[in-house]
Amino acid sequence: MATIKDVAERVGVSVTTVSRVLNNRGYLSENLKRRVYEAMRELNYQPNELARSLFRKKSNIIGLIIPDISHPFFGEIARYVEYYAYKNKYKILLCNSQLNRSKEQEYLNMLKASQVDGIIMGSHTLDTKEFTKIDLPLVTLDRQLSESIPYVSADHYKGGVLAAKLLIRKGCRKIAHISGNLKLHLLAKTRYDGFMDTVIREKIPHVVVETDLNGFKYDQYGKIVENLFRDHPDIDGVFASSDVIAAQVLKECRRLGKEVPKDVKVVGFDGIKLGEYITPGLTTIRQPIKEIAKTSVQLLIDQINGKEVQRENILPVKLVEKETT
Repeated sequence: MATIKDVAERVGVSVTTVSRVLNNRGYLSENLKRRVYEAMRELNYQPNELARSLFRKKSNIIGLIIPDISHPFFGEIARYVEYYAYKNKYKILLCNSQLNRSKEQEYLNMLKASQVDGIIMGSHTLDTKEFTKIDLPLVTLDRQLSESIPYVSADHYKGGVLAAKLLIRKGCRKIAHISGNLKLHLLAKTRYDGFMDTVIREKIPHVVVETDLNGFKYDQYGKIVENLFRDHPDIDGVFASSDVIAAQVLKECRRLGKEVPKDVKVVGFDGIKLGEYITPGLTTIRQPIKEIAKTSVQLLIDQINGKEVQRENILPVKLVEKETT
């Protein structure tokens, strides 16, 4: 395997000069840079990126920790974080925590050892002190970890209000909300708050069921929805906390012979791409996924560059009404 010394000998310069070319330090003629890169190609030399990052004190790598890459929302978040990071000459290390505390800790340790420049955190099972100890620029998604760590979130409360108001306006007399687990301290919980404030104020009968505390268990969604309609057969409106769960509601309605939207009206949440292929067309509260990712990347890069950033970054949601209401 070729070394930097081999490259230097091929070009006829010192190892220090080749290192300066690789790290773009000091004055370097275009002819010299061309000869160095030609020699690298001829020798198939690959620079040691970790060593270079230690030398430059910057790796141009961002860590991204999410709870479940298989969930369409987090898959889209990862896609756009990578897109905007790459546009800003950064690459990402993607970590899939699966809401496992030990795995999340291992990933935090790995990212720090890998000399990443900062971390975007979309998963949070550890104590807040574990994040403050890493001493790296940090941005969280849907999580308020401390008074000093900036976070990005959609306006979940407004989303809950919009969903409840729509179902009430459409004449629903008993509305169910299938929420995420309310024991988790996430900003997404405020979807529930917005929904509850609205149905209580309007004196609308309602019921709330929660999904599992430990992750996104798709195989359990069917049982949750089945039990909901079994225990409350008079439900005529459902606000699901994700489009994935809303799709399960539609499936159960078909099984029970309930027509949507005639017998049951359904509103999802997220506005994922996959939702465009659900039949009938799913009414949903769309999160600005692209803007969430873009804002997260920019906040992190600004911190890396020593700039002051805004701690709270709440982005607007949008009601997209289709055939299920």
